[in-house]
Amino acid sequence: MIIDIHGHYTTAPELHNQWRIDQLAAYAAGQPSPEYPEISDEIIRETIEQNQLKLIKERGSDLTIFSPRASAMGHHEGDQRISLEWTVACNNLIKRVVDLFPEDFVGVAQLPQSPGADLTETIKEMERCINELGFIGVNLNPDPSGGQWQTVPLTDKFWYPLYEKMVELDVPAMIHVSASCNHNFHATGAHYMNADTTAFMQLLQGNLFGDFPTLRFIIPHGGGAVPYHWGRYRGLADMLKQPSVDTHLMNNVFFDTCVYHQPGIDLLVDVIDNKNILFGSEMIGAVRGIDPQTGNYFDDTKRYIDAATISEEERTNIFSKNARTVFPRLDAKLKERGL
Repeated sequence: MIIDIHGHYTTAPELHNQWRIDQLAAYAAGQPSPEYPEISDEIIRETIEQNQLKLIKERGSDLTIFSPRASAMGHHEGDQRISLEWTVACNNLIKRVVDLFPEDFVGVAQLPQSPGADLTETIKEMERCINELGFIGVNLNPDPSGGQWQTVPLTDKFWYPLYEKMVELDVPAMIHVSASCNHNFHATGAHYMNADTTAFMQLLQGNLFGDFPTLRFIIPHGGGAVPYHWGRYRGLADMLKQPSVDTHLMNNVFFDTCVYHQPGIDLLVDVIDNKNILFGSEMIGAVRGIDPQTGNYFDDTKRYIDAATISEEERTNIFSKNARTVFPRLDAKLKERGL
């Protein structure tokens, strides 16, 4: 079985996207948010069947862990009320996709976050999505200010109530920023990579997993710059008098395979322990075109794992076993299906 742990609803219906535009316009005008539109099952089916589902079947994966579009989370826009309204709408839409295509998708939640806001609504929405909607994890934005970094590190005790609930629910979080409002940082080319790398360094500097030994984070996009500079981080751990990275972080931190060329994947599987790598593509996401050097889509990441010089057991771990370990609720759902 091939489980893609990194999928976003980047092809959401235009009615949904227009409501977001109207919601933000109403907020700016000091007006209440408009009523959310009625979106038929037929519209949702079309957006999925002609896009994600088509590519899933063509490329040979079996199940996608699916969440709202990351770049559209927009935590820096509006306030906590606006973020909550938008988040609920996005998560409900994911639930509808999962209900329409239960063999192909399983849900992961966007969280309502806003600069300066506390975590009360964040935790409540996480509980709703896990306990009521049947989702198996969440996406956590370490920078709700959209590239301004007006927040505390992930190791700060501000975050501890959220982590306590994650441990209680036994769900992981993918560390994933949203759009950038800082003109220095292109969203997908710089802000995403910055955040992935920054999150890892924050974790290295602290002792979060000493306080939460079962907490699990996925750092996407191949871990940002981390695998390429693995020696730097091992050396920094030594200089900062921290334990070895292998024991300090890598029982709790995992990277996906959203790396869009073969040499990048080859480095990832060579440097990072196999148990810490999960298959992901982020298809129809940041990089959608065809690589002129190969004639294949950049985000067809299964090809890179197939071609990597690893054992079949290691390939199976990356494609499915590791995901089932990191997402226990997914493993339970698959066992219910006899898989």
